[in-house]
Amino acid sequence: MNKSELFNQIKKKESFLCVGLDTDIKKIPTHLLSEEDPIFSFNKAIIDATHDLCIAYKPNTAFYESNGVEGWKSLEKTINYIKDNYPDLFVIADAKRGDIGNTSKMYARTFFESLRADAVTVAPYMGEDSVTPFLGYANKWVILLALTSNKGSDDFQRILDASEKRPLFETVMTTAQKWADDEQLMYVVGATQGEAFRRIREIAPTHFLLVPGVGAQGGSLQEVCTYGMTNQCGLIVNSSRGIIYADQTRDFALASRKAAMKLQKQMALELLKRVD
Repeated sequence: MNKSELFNQIKKKESFLCVGLDTDIKKIPTHLLSEEDPIFSFNKAIIDATHDLCIAYKPNTAFYESNGVEGWKSLEKTINYIKDNYPDLFVIADAKRGDIGNTSKMYARTFFESLRADAVTVAPYMGEDSVTPFLGYANKWVILLALTSNKGSDDFQRILDASEKRPLFETVMTTAQKWADDEQLMYVVGATQGEAFRRIREIAPTHFLLVPGVGAQGGSLQEVCTYGMTNQCGLIVNSSRGIIYADQTRDFALASRKAAMKLQKQMALELLKRVD
């Protein structure tokens, strides 16, 4: 999916919502545990209930890897289900990979060829040769970690670069733009970063940002939009726990739809105010 196609989906659905499929077998409704593949059954129900309200799904691979081989099967079935039934949806493999070139090449093959993802989150710490193998695929995206929403983000991301006199995350964002443009590169910026979006938009005025942290982590959708939205939206805002774990009964999918719809309606209003 290219940038224009992604923006068209945002306009069509009046939504820039990404549903995070952080599916923990210990948290799904107990009646699903008798299913052949409880994780996939849960995901399928969530997807069927929310697909018209969102533009992306983001399975976090750790929740699948923790279940070994069976977890990888659940992940593959989940992505294939989205691709085969709702091909207009953007699939992000939240894997946070990044290693020496040959290893990154294998990771890229895993997520873009074997698993059919549209994008993968990548850690930039090892530099250009750890990122560029992911950039060799047409209409596939690298989503580079920039300024995250977790408590420890300040440990490194805001350290001042001695030569550039700016925080490290700014150097990461600026340097990465030498490797790819806004048709292939996005950044992860946590919703809890607030007014930092203003500075981020000075550095990357046209790039899409993947924004986790709205909902359970306390990020403000309105604040993100005020400082981070462009005239082509430029945002993919993720909500995981607030949607997929909205209910623990047999009506869990309906509850997830209601939670997603609440966010989608807020997003529609923000788009109306700010997007051409």
